[in-house]
Amino acid sequence: MTQTPEAVMLFAAGFGTRMGALTKDRPKPLIEVAGQPLIDHALGLVDELRPKRVVANLHYLPEQLEAHLAPKGVLLSNETGQILETGGGLRAALPLLGPQPVFTLNPDAIWSGPNPLTLLQKAWDPDRMDALLMCVPVDQTVGHAGKGDFTADKNGRITRGGTLIYGGAQIMKTEGLLDIPETSFSLNLLWDKMQQNNRLFACIYPGRWCDVGHPEGIALAEDLIANV
Repeated sequence: MTQTPEAVMLFAAGFGTRMGALTKDRPKPLIEVAGQPLIDHALGLVDELRPKRVVANLHYLPEQLEAHLAPKGVLLSNETGQILETGGGLRAALPLLGPQPVFTLNPDAIWSGPNPLTLLQKAWDPDRMDALLMCVPVDQTVGHAGKGDFTADKNGRITRGGTLIYGGAQIMKTEGLLDIPETSFSLNLLWDKMQQNNRLFACIYPGRWCDVGHPEGIALAEDLIANV
């Protein structure tokens, strides 16, 4: 099995509850920022990679996303019934993604600077790493309220707590998903196991990053784009 990522998973199944009324009649990935749906900003990053496969998981108002994504060649993993969260959603999509490590990307962020996916691709070392997370220093974030997620040592290994925010982009080996008994679960469970084995790493983003998970983030992201 190759350890070079050849597929990208877009997490598009969430309810977008933090967006309030904006997601009453449309899924969050179709909310527009600077005249373009969030999911299309994400696909712009993905297109630079030229991956073999791009997969998106769907749950809330899936017909709208299917109509938008299917013509673009995105494969769809439709989560009917129970929403599976990030870990369960990624595991359910493995038949479409394949067995090799995968990129995952959250569409609800805007990146200002180099493409985070190509930076991850260059830094990926499967001999040392089970996951490589793109992390952003807190003082380079826009629209983020709260503490950091991780601290990195001099070799890039990360532990919980600190001043680095997980930006929603990573490369991850997926074999460990098969060992988790829950149907619906967060990828945090797998990250914790990787951290215990000293195989959880960060790539530090050199640009700026905006959280568009709440309505106020739209104007902040548009300002970030306008001032590139």
